[in-house]
Amino acid sequence: MKQTAIEWLAAHLNADPFISTYVNPEMINRAIEMEQEQIENAFNAGVNSEDFFYPSTGKLECEIYYEETYRK
Repeated sequence: MKQTAIEWLAAHLNADPFISTYVNPEMINRAIEMEQEQIENAFNAGVNSEDFFYPSTGKLECEIYYEETYRK
């Protein structure tokens, strides 16, 4: 599984005992959500597949790409 830039940063911030006391988990989670949206938008722009769904799941191709690339 690949790691996004925000996930990498969050892991390093949380690993530092001094910094981790100042890290707001809600902000990190929102940043991860925003990054996912950006990755999906870039995927859609690159392959122009925004309207294509996988019949078995009802998900957009970009959502499946993100899950397969970053969530396995």
